[in-house]
Amino acid sequence: MKQILLPAAVVVAAILSLVLYPYFKGDKPMTETTAANPTVLIETTMGSITIELDMQNAPNTSENFLAYVDDGYFVDTTFHRVIPNFMIQGGGITADMRDKPSKRPPIENEASNGLKNDRGTLAMARTSDPHSATSQFFINHADNDFLNFTSKSMQGWGYAVFGKVVEGMDVVDAIAKVPTGNKGGHQNVPVETITITGASRQ
Repeated sequence: MKQILLPAAVVVAAILSLVLYPYFKGDKPMTETTAANPTVLIETTMGSITIELDMQNAPNTSENFLAYVDDGYFVDTTFHRVIPNFMIQGGGITADMRDKPSKRPPIENEASNGLKNDRGTLAMARTSDPHSATSQFFINHADNDFLNFTSKSMQGWGYAVFGKVVEGMDVVDAIAKVPTGNKGGHQNVPVETITITGASRQ
């Protein structure tokens, strides 16, 4: 099943519709770096990105992500959706635009943890079902407040932040600038494939 973020047209609509419902803005940053916060090195064909996970505020999402890391699942998946000044998305689609099979079930949405979809944070991609996230994730390339939790409703769940980039934001910026097009029924696909070649705990 395709896991997506809001398309650009919906993004504009979401921003305009903020006047119609109470606007929640997460009120706390990620937990300060501690020994309990593992880091993961994501190696790509455009460089390496180091992610710190927030085990205190997003324990289930972080553990799910680590399970995929430990399984070697992310290797040979791609950053298949790239939109500058929005986000880069990957972690479940192969170079031929097929879903990489996984036996892990979807996880509960932890977006109500108060963490914000700020530039450089890592969050889970999902379908329209708030609790459908599995392996796909995205790195926010801008402060995307409209992706934050507002309420426990279909429209308000938002997207769960569970980590942040601590090294390699320059690589994220470089990925965000690549030319994109349509491929395999997907939009905003990099013209030259950006492959995840490794993902490991540090």
